[in-house]
Amino acid sequence: MSNEPEETTRRATRGSVPPRHGRQKRRAGVVFPAVAGVLTMGLLLSGGYAAYAYGSLSNGVTRIDAISGGGTTKQDDVDGKAQNILLVGDDHRPDNATPEQMAELSTQSDGGATNTDTMIVLHINEDGSQATMISFPRDSYVDIPGVGKGKLNSAFYFGTLNGGGDTGGAKLLIQTIQNLSGLSIDHYVRVSLLGFYQVVKELGPVEVCLNQASKDRYSGVDLPAGKSTLDAKQALSFVRQRHGLPNGDLDRNVRQQYFLSQEARKVLSAGTLLNPVKMGNILRAVGGSIQTDTDLINLASQMRNLRPGNIQSATIPTLGTPTITVNGSALSIVEVDTVGLPAFVQGLVGEPEEYTKATAAQPAATTVTVLNGSGVTGAAGAAGQVLTARGFQVGAPGSSDTTKATQVQYPAGMEAQAKAVAAVVPGAVAVRTTAVTGVTLVLGSDGKTVTPVPAAGGAASTPADGSAAGSSDAGAAAPKPSKSASSEPKPSSTDVKSYGKEGVCIN
Repeated sequence: MSNEPEETTRRATRGSVPPRHGRQKRRAGVVFPAVAGVLTMGLLLSGGYAAYAYGSLSNGVTRIDAISGGGTTKQDDVDGKAQNILLVGDDHRPDNATPEQMAELSTQSDGGATNTDTMIVLHINEDGSQATMISFPRDSYVDIPGVGKGKLNSAFYFGTLNGGGDTGGAKLLIQTIQNLSGLSIDHYVRVSLLGFYQVVKELGPVEVCLNQASKDRYSGVDLPAGKSTLDAKQALSFVRQRHGLPNGDLDRNVRQQYFLSQEARKVLSAGTLLNPVKMGNILRAVGGSIQTDTDLINLASQMRNLRPGNIQSATIPTLGTPTITVNGSALSIVEVDTVGLPAFVQGLVGEPEEYTKATAAQPAATTVTVLNGSGVTGAAGAAGQVLTARGFQVGAPGSSDTTKATQVQYPAGMEAQAKAVAAVVPGAVAVRTTAVTGVTLVLGSDGKTVTPVPAAGGAASTPADGSAAGSSDAGAAAPKPSKSASSEPKPSSTDVKSYGKEGVCIN
């Protein structure tokens, strides 16, 4: 996959196509997950050194107005008082980086270009005791507001155009991720390549474990199966590898999540927390490479109860890595399961309090529309018939983009009606979203659907004629649902993992 920010289908409001950024000057396939420094900072500051640490950090940190006016309303904030911090690791080289530092990083000056190659939403629950790192692959092909379709790592670039600068880049990236995930971003932290390297260098060797040997000439990885101890340069190679991994960029996200979790374990060891010299060096390394919207001490307080074993990792659900044609050129992308993503996110952050407290409405008082995103012909029509038999008010069936997760989508204020529908679709996830104006059942490829009405004697009944809507689920009756002959993309996503526990190995 290309490292470039890509030209999009519509970009009149943002200016010219992004330059190639001199990528030919250095190794291809480089990604720098500098967000390790952010976790390091938060965990150290929560260890009782806040007053001392503030002086080490304040001189180097750059404050930018990344959040103002970009958040969701209270009504649309699905996770209440929990915090979502967008951690961005970019490949920008600070202007004062020396040739020796560049050589250590196996790279050269890029002329000031910036790509946001690592984007992780760190979701921290209200009491700060649990966190989930949600990775957004850089090649995700998404809607960028005011631009059109493009790779996610180009959103920051487009935001910098026309005088937007780093603040404009941050705001457009935040808006893109909020629209995609349904989460409200509360804070923003961006760390450069050099910051990541310096933090790892100060922490000292980090132990990783692989299930099988790995060697990649592009990133420089050359590790045996089992445990290995990495210095800072080897760590950069480890987290940026994508060649030789079965799922490319998606597996690279796993490398990043695993490494960050292992770093968190090391930060919390007594040898780090009780060594003020080491701690001071780490904080200075982080502070000189950070842009953020907030006071770092306040940000770190959100992590006050966090422990490595309570940090989970996940990658947004995808539908594959196809090559598409954009403006006559081939483009390799990560196709995001945009329909199923809000349900996936809600499964991580928990359902809204209003939904938990709601009492299910009566079917007769509930109107529902059924959309088919399953790839099964006629599924929405058949489900609609069963809902009607159960007493629901059912609208005309329709189609949705393909998704894995069956879900009950609803706008704020319709929790009771959504709960009534979810009660008859076992396994469906109820998702509050601004994308719908009424309760909508979206059928996914997971096969979940409406439970038939029990017939006399206990057997489940089916519609009298066994009919369903046509292939678009918007027309007249058709035969019973069957697998479509057309080729449908196969949904997939990385399972939620806990990489911060001792003895965990990855592929």
